[in-house]
Amino acid sequence: MTAAPAPTGRVLATLNADGSRRWIRPKPSRGKFWQRRRAVAYGLMLFFLAIPHFRLNGKPLMLLDLTRREFTLFGTTFLPTDTLLLMLLGISLLIGIFLLTALFGRAWCGWACPQTVYMEFLFRPIERLVEGGWARSRQLDKGNEHFHPRRLVKYAIYAVLAAVLGNTFLAYFVGTEQLSHWMMQSPFEHPTPFVVMAITTVAVFLDFTWFREQTCLVACPYGRWQAVLLDQQSLIVAYDPNRGEPRGQPKKALPLAPAAGDCVDCGACVLTCPTGIDIRDGLQMECIHCTQCADACDTVMRKVGKPEGLIRYTSKESLAGHVRHLIRPRTVLYPVAFALFFGGFLFALETKPKADVTLLGAIGQPFTREPDGSVVNQVRIKIANRSRATQRYTVDLEDADGARLIAPELPLNVVNGRTVTTSVFVILPAEAFHHGQKQVRFRVSDGAAFMQEVPWLLRGPEDHDGKREERDK
Repeated sequence: MTAAPAPTGRVLATLNADGSRRWIRPKPSRGKFWQRRRAVAYGLMLFFLAIPHFRLNGKPLMLLDLTRREFTLFGTTFLPTDTLLLMLLGISLLIGIFLLTALFGRAWCGWACPQTVYMEFLFRPIERLVEGGWARSRQLDKGNEHFHPRRLVKYAIYAVLAAVLGNTFLAYFVGTEQLSHWMMQSPFEHPTPFVVMAITTVAVFLDFTWFREQTCLVACPYGRWQAVLLDQQSLIVAYDPNRGEPRGQPKKALPLAPAAGDCVDCGACVLTCPTGIDIRDGLQMECIHCTQCADACDTVMRKVGKPEGLIRYTSKESLAGHVRHLIRPRTVLYPVAFALFFGGFLFALETKPKADVTLLGAIGQPFTREPDGSVVNQVRIKIANRSRATQRYTVDLEDADGARLIAPELPLNVVNGRTVTTSVFVILPAEAFHHGQKQVRFRVSDGAAFMQEVPWLLRGPEDHDGKREERDK
């Protein structure tokens, strides 16, 4: 059999021709887009670190309490029973991503994705500072010096930053108060949260130390989605071949030779790309639209006296010489769909009951008998306070003449966003039951904006009906 020909170049941006890992060390281009992205990135970092500490309506701004199965977002607590609300919110976010991509391309990837934000504006700047600059990092790669003293120092700093991010991530699930309490204790007193934090810390460390841009190229599906999310009018970062080709310096010695394009083929756009691609090859899955190539190219254009914008925000239609149309089917349908679903979410959020009431039977026997023959039913009442303030709930019994309601814990104080379960005892004479059943209604009220009646079937002895029927005969 004939051997397959050896590759003549790199198959992937992160692979060398021999299949070994090609470490990408992008040379930073500090142009106008980089400055704007840096401001956005630092703002997002501060926001991520601050969210668990902020309070709204007396609750954390965001708390995903898996133990209680309560999810607090911007002061509003959602429960697992909020299926409709969570569905409407999820669909709204998905449509929002579609709309953002249709209008601005992969703006999320280049400007707001945590992977890009932390990689390009925290971990890589530290890397260049510790290792002695961009050129020195490349020299260490050529010598395969992964355990050079400078890199060991870098790894130590990365480990500390990963621990900070891991603990912050845990705060989103347990709250800052609980996290602070745990940090003062031994990990053996709370092993499960500690393991979660440790796994997160290791994942962050490996991500920004080893996987790096491969997280975007291999793990994240967004680059593959762009084939269906983008159209000819979508905003992208692209090289203008009409203006740039043919590449190369003008040939002054040959005045009759065709004039070269504006691209001087310096390779600055490739050196600065964080995913290692050549933007001049057209739109590619690996491009995250970070605009580093545009900043690098604009710097070169100013030096050679050419207009900026050889690489710029544009669209395929604009590159083809056509007018870009902002109004088109997907930019109309997506906003309409978003307005319908998100409007439905807001409407459902505002009109949902101020509390959820659930009745549960007794654990064990359905009823008990008193010495005087009366029947006792234990009913557990679970109240979830959905209002924005602590409420006092009372419970009354309807359609139960002659019944006595014993409620040791009423009125019941329930903090906003919390769920409390209490037990009440209903005592009825045996004659009140027909075929062992008695239908009643429980009325739960906070004395103001909330009142709900919940039907409930009490259980009692069935033999009493038979004896009564024999007496009647």
